[in-house]
Amino acid sequence: MKKILLVDDDPTMQRLLKTLLQLEGLEVIPWTPGEDVVTLTQREKPDSILMDVNLKGKNGFELLAEIRAHPDFRQMQVIMTSGMDYRARCTAAGANGFLLKPFMPEELIKFVK
Repeated sequence: MKKILLVDDDPTMQRLLKTLLQLEGLEVIPWTPGEDVVTLTQREKPDSILMDVNLKGKNGFELLAEIRAHPDFRQMQVIMTSGMDYRARCTAAGANGFLLKPFMPEELIKFVK
């Protein structure tokens, strides 16, 4: 079963995305705000990370840089999301994809599968 780390600090969005991904047969590891993403990634070893750009504390770009700096995670699939079009900036920072919120469930499933 494919494992997805879900990094979003909006509880409603996290619940919706978790439900959607689980309905597709994916295992979802929800991130808790304040939890170290790199440590969580090391512990859980997800296949992909779905991460919002705008987070409280460190933003998604800072977390993406930390993930890409880790030798074990340089090739891991990271999909960024935001309500603002950061597509070019996310791609330049090393993301494998970007989804502009609100997005259709089919778009998300296409990326993670």
